[in-house]
Amino acid sequence: MNKTIITVVGKDTVGIIAKVCTYLADNQINILDISQTIVQDFFNMMMVVDATKSPKKLGTIQEELDGIGKSIGVVIKCQQEDIFDSMHRI
Repeated sequence: MNKTIITVVGKDTVGIIAKVCTYLADNQINILDISQTIVQDFFNMMMVVDATKSPKKLGTIQEELDGIGKSIGVVIKCQQEDIFDSMHRI
């Protein structure tokens, strides 16, 4: 399994989840776990996804999600699970 961590942070607006999830579905990326919160007007979402069946490489997915984030006013980051775990290990 090719687990990837996706984070989305920014000012809350209509359609953030829809845009991100539509992109994932269109690229055969399965959502394994998802958590989202809104604190005052700020949106925060973290997803664990499986990109094994996606025809796209992680670099392309990262670039395209970055573009979607810019178009809707949020920051979207995408990292492989092992790299994410290494960066957040104490």
